[in-house]
Amino acid sequence: FCTPCLQECLKPKKPVCGVCRSTLSPGSRALDLEKQIETTETTCNGCNKKMYLSKMRSHAASCSKYQNYIMEGVKAVTKEPLHNTRNFPNRFTFPCPYCSEKNFDQEGLVEHCKALHSMDAKQVVCPICASMPWGDPNYRSANFMEHLQRRHRFSYDTFVPFCALCSQDYDADEDDIMAQVLMRSLRDK
Repeated sequence: FCTPCLQECLKPKKPVCGVCRSTLSPGSRALDLEKQIETTETTCNGCNKKMYLSKMRSHAASCSKYQNYIMEGVKAVTKEPLHNTRNFPNRFTFPCPYCSEKNFDQEGLVEHCKALHSMDAKQVVCPICASMPWGDPNYRSANFMEHLQRRHRFSYDTFVPFCALCSQDYDADEDDIMAQVLMRSLRDK
């Protein structure tokens, strides 16, 4: 995860898992997991040097062969170089369709609407769906609260492949993505 994304997930108001977005509860350190990370061996995909998982992050930061390996992967999945990121619609923050509040992430919008608008029967456009390539910005949901709870229980971006600039490639052809993933997995062996 990049620092801004991780910081967003760890906000004091609602710390959530960076992958599944479920709520994190305060607890003790996972010592068994730490031990497993310290005792599990792996191999650098760049230079083939063996090391423990606990050392991999610092090694990857200084291994030029690993950096080249990562760049090859980025080039393999990027169809065109992206020069202007302003062409991408904002699919990370959303306004509340009932009130003037803005800049909610998906989970924040769901929480906000459940807390403040659960009894509002006004038909509104789902800002999350409207931001997607397949979304209709004019479609008004008959029961927006039910829609939120059924369609947006998890963040879609968790399941969409990333492009070189960490923007989701929502328009990519699924068959192309599958072929690229399979080719990449064969190369990684």
